[in-house]
Amino acid sequence: MSRLPAPDRASLDPAAQAGWDRIAAGARGGVGGPFTALIRSPELCSRVEQLGVFIRYECSVPMRLRELAILCVGQHWRADYEWFAHAQIAAQQGVPAAVIAAVGAGAERIPFDAPADAAVVGFTRALLRTGRVPEAEYAAAQALLGDRGTVELTGLVGYYSLLAMQLNTFEVAPPPTVPIPWR
Repeated sequence: MSRLPAPDRASLDPAAQAGWDRIAAGARGGVGGPFTALIRSPELCSRVEQLGVFIRYECSVPMRLRELAILCVGQHWRADYEWFAHAQIAAQQGVPAAVIAAVGAGAERIPFDAPADAAVVGFTRALLRTGRVPEAEYAAAQALLGDRGTVELTGLVGYYSLLAMQLNTFEVAPPPTVPIPWR
């Protein structure tokens, strides 16, 4: 159960209503997940949402790899809703079920079938665990994504960590029937 009641557009102030309308008309198609909490701060919500449009839909990191990194963030922070929202997208992007399951379980050995997947998971996990990226993981990401992509992958990890913290703080939960690997 969320710590905040589900937002109702009509009860929001004009600034929050404008944010609601912008989100609903954009790529997300509606206000859900972390935005159910963020909408209470219209300015923060607007800025986070705009960053998210770039990170999720426009950055140079290929979508399959973005989704795999998001799963690492969700697993690291134990953000149930983030996992719910992105595990199915990762599967649709061709991430094998065994890889999704291993990431969700926090397994150290993951049955990768693509070197790119291994590079992104290694980079993302190192950054999340220590706040730094060792040379080997950095070099693998750099060889795969270049300067721009490595910068954007780092931004993605930070952005989805922010969302995970919103989700966890306000206890935004997925539907109760959704399996969460760490539960």
